[in-house]
Amino acid sequence: MQRLQKLMRAAILAAAVLTVGSVLPDTLGPFAGATQAEAAVARKIEVRGTSRIEEETVISYMTIVPGRSYGAADVDESLKALYATGLFATVEITPRGSTVIVTVSENPMINRVSFEGNKKIKDNALETTLRSQPRSMLSRAKVQADVQNILEAYRRSGRYGASVEPKIIDRGQNRVDLVFEVNEGAKTGVERISFIGNQSFSDGRLRDVIRTRESGLLSWLRSTDTYDPDRLAADEELLRQYYNKKGFADFRIVSVSADLDRENNIFYVTFTVDEGEKYSVGNVEVVSTIAEIDPEDLRKLVRTRSGKTFNSLRVEQSVEDITLRVSEEGYAFARVRPRGARNYEDNTIDLIYYIEEGSRAYIERINIIGNDRTREYVIRREFDVAEGDAFNRALIDKAERRLKNLNFFERVAISTQQGSAPDRVIVNVQVEEKPTGEISFGIGYSTTDGVVGDVSVSEKNFLGRGQFVKIGVGGGTDTQTYEFRFIEPFFMGRRIALDLDLYRAVNDANDYRSFDETRTGGGFGFTLPLREDETTLRLYYKIFQEKNEDKRYGSTNIANCDTTNLSLAVCDSLGTYLTSLVGYELKYTTLDRNLNPTDGFYASFSQEFAGVGGDSQYIKTEIQARAYQEILADYGLVGSVRLRGGNIIGIGERLRVSEQYMLGGNLVRGFENRGIGPRDASSDDAIGGRWYFAATTEAQFPFPFIPKELGLGGAFFADAGSLWDADNDLVNIVEAGGGRILSNGFDLRASVGFGIRWQSPFGPLKADFAYPLLKEDSDKTQIFRLSGGTSF
Repeated sequence: MQRLQKLMRAAILAAAVLTVGSVLPDTLGPFAGATQAEAAVARKIEVRGTSRIEEETVISYMTIVPGRSYGAADVDESLKALYATGLFATVEITPRGSTVIVTVSENPMINRVSFEGNKKIKDNALETTLRSQPRSMLSRAKVQADVQNILEAYRRSGRYGASVEPKIIDRGQNRVDLVFEVNEGAKTGVERISFIGNQSFSDGRLRDVIRTRESGLLSWLRSTDTYDPDRLAADEELLRQYYNKKGFADFRIVSVSADLDRENNIFYVTFTVDEGEKYSVGNVEVVSTIAEIDPEDLRKLVRTRSGKTFNSLRVEQSVEDITLRVSEEGYAFARVRPRGARNYEDNTIDLIYYIEEGSRAYIERINIIGNDRTREYVIRREFDVAEGDAFNRALIDKAERRLKNLNFFERVAISTQQGSAPDRVIVNVQVEEKPTGEISFGIGYSTTDGVVGDVSVSEKNFLGRGQFVKIGVGGGTDTQTYEFRFIEPFFMGRRIALDLDLYRAVNDANDYRSFDETRTGGGFGFTLPLREDETTLRLYYKIFQEKNEDKRYGSTNIANCDTTNLSLAVCDSLGTYLTSLVGYELKYTTLDRNLNPTDGFYASFSQEFAGVGGDSQYIKTEIQARAYQEILADYGLVGSVRLRGGNIIGIGERLRVSEQYMLGGNLVRGFENRGIGPRDASSDDAIGGRWYFAATTEAQFPFPFIPKELGLGGAFFADAGSLWDADNDLVNIVEAGGGRILSNGFDLRASVGFGIRWQSPFGPLKADFAYPLLKEDSDKTQIFRLSGGTSF
């Protein structure tokens, strides 16, 4: 019964609907079909809730347009567009008949942005990472992005445990202060650096190659013991270069991993390497497909020699030298391609340098990017090519190496892209600046001069011009020094370095020097590269005034000299003299680094000619050579041999004591300073000699079982040398006064000993214990010698 009633009601309802549908069209006439369309047309858009933003601005962001139909998709798109502006906290779109009502609440205006809790990174550095700025609208999305940017800045500084919490302080009138509360946390150090796959070199040796360091007792002095992905990428390149220089042409880095232990806030870094075989250079040839180029004329430019250990750097330098020479002969598009044929039986590589015509491409433009401080011309002058010149990859690579060697930049990367035409190339030079100024304080002690100290301010990229400037003062128990130095590496736009010096040194008499000496002077010089990275020639001029006196006895010249306490030769040198001289110095070096080298050779030859005006007339000649070689690389054992020698000849006038050479513990350990050579028997004063010679063999090594970061090491050494042949007129003056000169002939002195080396936080310190094996009765010996200083 109930079921029947439900069916009847449904039938009656259906009939009613059909009846209404048939009657309405006749009743409404032509408007019946338009009613639904008119409900989807926005006749008017009404904006509510704005205070600072104009209604027209809100409407301009919407996709709903007055007078046009719209749907749910348009409402959705308008909502997204209004939220994307970052101007509004909430947005509602409500249709009411033909009117669309848009209700918004504006984001507050940022009155001030500040930081709290940050000490390691200053406010101005953090501000550069923010998107939220004062007098802009507060946006939740921007604030979240800012938090991530701040955290990234702390990660790059080695603090992975840092946290940031943004706080909003209401200031009324819809204005707020945005405060980032920072908890910097402890520095996330590199606990251990490990190597897998290295057979030829120990982990300790390879750690010396890379820049990243392990955390330890001295972490507070450095920042390289934190995890930095960019530094690790640079470390990979340093490892490749090191192995390639040592003959491992097939070396590759399989992987680099950095595992973070969040609980202990430390990283474990692991390099997995494949060393490959070690090669020597086999046959070396130069082959040219250009008929006018004679390969034999270019063989002298090749730096790889048969039988020597393969060195990829020497290959690159050979390619660059040949490329420059060929381009100078009119073949700007010539390419030099080295090819190596490996002989696996004897582990040699036969090298062939192919010279061929390259594709014709020109440099359309060189873009310099990232040089916030360094002037653009300082970067451009490191290129041997300019815009409009022929493009050559070897010369571009050479410029990149030069820019890195300037040490002005944290990172240098050169890339190329297609220019406006197929034969045009755009070169992009991306650099990242780094601090180049230094304020250094020094303190040290030596058995010769007692406690000494100095302070200096230096800048190696002065005003972004690539110039070096240094101002320094120092002093100690018996010394005072003042110095100014300036170097312009590109004088008159050419690769010629100009250097200027001004100085003043005051040295009081002490147990090793029998008179007071004040020297004030300066000079300038020009350094010319004869063969880049290896051979240079310096031409220079010096002028200085020397004042010698004995303040203890009021002696300022030989007339009032106290001959009972001073040698007549020393008395003869008292007074004020002006010296004006010209000179030159020829240098050759293949050292792997200037400070604490482990491999390579250095040699120099110099001569000075005094007599260009002034009171002195002499010719001084000096020569020195040093060679370094890793004996046991795994244990850090480095052997070295050093030789030095010199001669001074007076012209027309006798030499003064202060002009002659002095020799002692500075070159031959086991003897006092000025403890070797000609000496006045009556006064015991050293009067110097015209000839000297010194030689040293030394083996340095780190102390085993002591953490390497402490910088403690030792050295065994053997020294030999001699000083002889004092100026004949000085000898005659002494003998005429009834005196006698001792040790004026060539008598070899020699010593052996042991030393302690400490790369301390206060600078390098050296303590040497030496025992003289060969000496003369008049020599002054000194078993223990301590010297050192600092720069921090």
